[in-house]
Amino acid sequence: MQAFTKQYIEKHAAYFEEISEYIFNHPETRFEEYESAKYLSDKCEEQGFHVERGVGGIETAFTATFGEGHPVIGFLGEFDALPELSQEPNKTEEQRWERHIGHGCGHNLLGTGAFAAACAAKAYLEEHKLSGTVKFFGCPGEEGGSGKTFMAREGVFDGTDLALTWHPSPSNSIMSLSTLANIQVFYRFKGVPSHAANSPHLGRSALDALELMNTGIQYLREHMPDQARIHYAITNTGGFAPNVVQANAEVLYLIRDVDTESVMDLFERVNKVAQGAALMTETTMTYEVDKACSNYIPNRALESLLYESLTEIGIEPPTEEEKEYAKGIFESLSKGEQKDYLGVMKGFGYAGDGSEFKGKFVADCISPYEIPTEILTASTDVSDVSWILPTAQLSTSTSALGTPLHTWQMTSQGLSTNAHKGMLRAGASMALTALKIFENTDLLAPIRDEYIEFAIENPYTCPIPDGVTPSPLGS
Repeated sequence: MQAFTKQYIEKHAAYFEEISEYIFNHPETRFEEYESAKYLSDKCEEQGFHVERGVGGIETAFTATFGEGHPVIGFLGEFDALPELSQEPNKTEEQRWERHIGHGCGHNLLGTGAFAAACAAKAYLEEHKLSGTVKFFGCPGEEGGSGKTFMAREGVFDGTDLALTWHPSPSNSIMSLSTLANIQVFYRFKGVPSHAANSPHLGRSALDALELMNTGIQYLREHMPDQARIHYAITNTGGFAPNVVQANAEVLYLIRDVDTESVMDLFERVNKVAQGAALMTETTMTYEVDKACSNYIPNRALESLLYESLTEIGIEPPTEEEKEYAKGIFESLSKGEQKDYLGVMKGFGYAGDGSEFKGKFVADCISPYEIPTEILTASTDVSDVSWILPTAQLSTSTSALGTPLHTWQMTSQGLSTNAHKGMLRAGASMALTALKIFENTDLLAPIRDEYIEFAIENPYTCPIPDGVTPSPLGS
């Protein structure tokens, strides 16, 4: 199985690199990934998968299926990009494109690597005439959209026995940390316009209400759990005329905590601050939930199998050119980013003190797999998949040590040879994990038992209310 997987991935490396390049060169933000979704779903059909588009009521979501019967093994692929992160690839200094969208989280690699895993698993089933089903899930809108949570709500993942996915990073490791649940909410204030100089007493400022809400949240931060997070972006300041009392204002809040119950409690406290701001300014306040996601539930049995596969696939040494490029990227980071390079890696499951990286700028080894005690203070919609079926994630080194996600440096490395080697390493590791289960379905028992033990005590409730639909960025 190991030899088959490595040979398949190596033989088709150029094909998958071409797919990654296309998605990189056609960056699109959440739920508007029309070119990327069409291109990738067309490639699925080209490889002999049965494709269903527009699943879960999302135009850019799709499933690609091959085989029949159980086990049904799913691979989760993403392909959305981020605003304001355009960047010429393979540079060590910031050079933006005209189009201000870029793959600053490496989803061109993520989606392609998961697709490569699905293709390798399909090829193995065909060659060895095994029963079982491979499913590739085309998942849009991870960046601020929680696409998989919407898909989970609509039952897209039902009937799948387990899911595997990965994420680009500076580390080769199992992504073993739980994450924060979140909810994203628009708060809208409506006041009364008036001449700001001649009749200010007749106006009621929505912008004042928004500013008071933001101030109230600053005070709330002192009195919430340490692991909770609240972020905001002002999306409507009420216009550009200071001589008019602003009648409308809007702010978008992202609220995080350790689990859905906790985040909903914090959400209610934020609501009270917004209500208070409206009372103080004699304005009206309404809110609208934009999206939400749960906290990630690791499956240790599946993680152990995935780690075994990662170590069997192994890691090839970086070339001198890759080392030099990584050094250039590292030197472009701030002193704080350089100093905290291990912090980035630990979020992806790295375990160690960094001593193996002395004098290096790119990871050339695989981190030991250790079950962590801390929580990753970030969120992912993979979490909602993990609540409804056993799920495991890995990360492979696609960027220089210390590279933060959502930066021009991450975008710049998205087509590097190191990035594509990491992408194929991830694809091979996930594929090998699937092949082991197809060959020996007894491996499913501990994975399923662990999941069932959790699910019995923790039934899944989708954190996105019925009636809330996926929305493109800025809509």
